[in-house]
Amino acid sequence: MADNQNSAGHPDMDYAEHDKTYDLFVGMFKWGTIACVAIMVFMAVTLL
Repeated sequence: MADNQNSAGHPDMDYAEHDKTYDLFVGMFKWGTIACVAIMVFMAVTLL
């Protein structure tokens, strides 16, 4: 994500926490997508 350490944003914004939350969201989305694809492949192999 962009480097916001020198940003002129709101002083109460916790940019480190925002970055951690964004990284968690992206990671969960990525692994959730991989899990769904794996389940679909497993189903295609075993049920067809």
